[in-house]
Amino acid sequence: MTRSPFSCVLWDIDGTVVDASEGILRRLTITLEHFGHPAPTREELIHWIGPPMHESFQTNLGMTPEKATEAVSFYRVLGKADGYTTGARLYPGVADLMVELDEAGVPQSTASSKPEIQVRALMEHFGLAPRLREIVGATSDEKTLSSKSDIVAEALRRLAADGIDVSRPVLIGDRHHDVEGGAANDVPVIFVSWGFSTPDEANGAIAVAADIDELRTQLLPAG
Repeated sequence: MTRSPFSCVLWDIDGTVVDASEGILRRLTITLEHFGHPAPTREELIHWIGPPMHESFQTNLGMTPEKATEAVSFYRVLGKADGYTTGARLYPGVADLMVELDEAGVPQSTASSKPEIQVRALMEHFGLAPRLREIVGATSDEKTLSSKSDIVAEALRRLAADGIDVSRPVLIGDRHHDVEGGAANDVPVIFVSWGFSTPDEANGAIAVAADIDELRTQLLPAG
């Protein structure tokens, strides 16, 4: 019998489980300069990590949807050449917590706006794939399935198809997109503040975890 108040846990990836900012900054610099824009600073990564990349090129640079598609393709070619796991690291303690949840019988899935092929590569690289019932991310074109609300819905759909109880889900994330995507599916969100966010982005979350111990207390209360 699990001691978690939640029947399943959905994980955002960038900024929540994995810090891939080193590779993202390098690839963005090459991409933006290729398309005639100044390289982003590390501080500006907050505008890029979290939302679908196709959306970010339009919002942050004013690109047309067509030009954004071209930019995403260029960026993804760089990513494939790099290897999807190059420079990526886990946030401290997150892997241990995922193992604890699995051993406590709490089903888990990713719910990431990264392309699913990249999410799977990361989870396999860090040895976390066996701890997850489903690995869910965006479609490769990042348009067919890309919004956080659609990705959360897809994660719940796949878990339910596996016979998993999705009546008390929770999403762990670090951006307002996670809070909004959860709300669209009536999924409460625990907001982690170690990612790429500003404090106001937590508005609407049921709790904020400043570190892994606070998150563990929310997901696996003692007693």
